[in-house]
Amino acid sequence: MSIDATPDRARALWRELAAAPDAAFGTPGVCVSPGSSLAPPSWVGVVTIGDTALITTPTDRAADSVRTALNGLPATRLTDPAALTALLPVSDTLGPAVLAYLTPDALRPPGPTDTPTERLTPGDTALRALSEEAGEADAGESGLEEITSPVFAVRDEGARVLAAAGYAHWPRDTAHLCVLTAPDARGRGLARQVASEATAHALAAGLLPQWRARPAASRRVAAALGYRELGAQLSVRLR
Repeated sequence: MSIDATPDRARALWRELAAAPDAAFGTPGVCVSPGSSLAPPSWVGVVTIGDTALITTPTDRAADSVRTALNGLPATRLTDPAALTALLPVSDTLGPAVLAYLTPDALRPPGPTDTPTERLTPGDTALRALSEEAGEADAGESGLEEITSPVFAVRDEGARVLAAAGYAHWPRDTAHLCVLTAPDARGRGLARQVASEATAHALAAGLLPQWRARPAASRRVAAALGYRELGAQLSVRLR
């Protein structure tokens, strides 16, 4: 797969998640889809890839409002909460989160470490302990409970899991990466170590690795591994 094909694969994924036969990226492309996975139910979902965008709305009325307010707005501003709040009656937002993707020739694994990586199965009790330690917000952001692949983990000498990563198998042969590190173990390169193993596993399976992140630290890990930021995702609730 050439790097030029990556944006097209990403757009195909999000068109399928939009759950609407007329879903299409445009400047922007707007469609009505109450069952869209681009946002929570009854919210407006915005996804940008490159200089194009796909927006789903729960109703025709919301679609008309969005088309009128956002027509011609550059893609970089469509996932800016301040920009949308200035143009639409927004009552709440989720995001934005950056969307990054990686091709097989781009993976940059970290160098050897003194801490081995082991494989766990999803739902392992040690992973639940890591989620509890990290807290509800960080654990939810990581998506650790959504993993369907093997889980790659690093433990301390007491068998406590310090970092774990895997992926959820999304449509269109996409591997959605999920990574979580214990609060007191951050900044030691462990997230990059386990995420590299999970990414390599996805690539070996012929999948397109996807990294969705809001925190700057998570984006830095993705960039260090070779992920390329191609777009963003934002959800808004209209009054």
